[in-house]
Amino acid sequence: MGEATKDRSPQKRTGGEDNPAIWSGYGKLVKLFRKRAGLTQQELADATSYSYELVASIEQGRRPAKAAFTEAAERVLGAGGVLAELQSEVDRAKLPKFFQDFALIETEAVSRFAYDPLLVPGLLQTEDYVKALFSSHCPPLDEETIELHTDARLHRQKMLTKTPIVQLSFVVGETALTNPMGGKEVMRGQLEHLLMVGALRNVELQVMPASAGYHPGLNGAFVLLETLEHQHVGYIEAQEVGVVISDPAKVSALGLRYGKLRSQALNVGESASLMKRLAGAA
Repeated sequence: MGEATKDRSPQKRTGGEDNPAIWSGYGKLVKLFRKRAGLTQQELADATSYSYELVASIEQGRRPAKAAFTEAAERVLGAGGVLAELQSEVDRAKLPKFFQDFALIETEAVSRFAYDPLLVPGLLQTEDYVKALFSSHCPPLDEETIELHTDARLHRQKMLTKTPIVQLSFVVGETALTNPMGGKEVMRGQLEHLLMVGALRNVELQVMPASAGYHPGLNGAFVLLETLEHQHVGYIEAQEVGVVISDPAKVSALGLRYGKLRSQALNVGESASLMKRLAGAA
């Protein structure tokens, strides 16, 4: 099933934040549909193959539903797609709060270009790599928060294969590929995953060599995004502070820098060859 079966009594998330309102709203709808169907919480749990504790926690807004639970609840309760419609909002609320505004804009992207000097981009991370990152967080995160953030990050990766197709470009610092995050086995799997994703026809993956000298990315990571309405926005993030940039002049400057980065990075073929060598040595 993949979901925890133990009920958790705390009403607060890590850091003392209230649980997201969407979780509470979703839970109230599950309770409403359950009562209309004439089922107890135990009967709903039995019908969906989940635990009573999990059903109770979801109804009370203490835990978010995963897509598999929503699919089962839709079938058992005849919810008519109402719960499924809320699933993306439930998932988005699992993300760190500072990132949620940009994550919402990201769902409307037709193109997304990103430069990441120190870490593999979140959209390209394996589950083991994600868990290694969140498990090393300072200050430490509790296991439930690690689970929520990991699930949310992996859910965002649907952007890689969604329809309509999103054009994606990544320039990744060589340092991100040589830093053994999570150990050699995790990095080998991560590098192999990068090669697989890089082969998708809507994805271009380039590596910025550590020996490149000066380049416009030395000031840090950033993202450039174009929406369905052809609005261009930027995003920068550091030390768990995220800023969405909409000023046209600033977005234009980021675009110029990204173009320069792509011209100075290894081309797609050279980048793939480097990753193959690193994977073989990992």
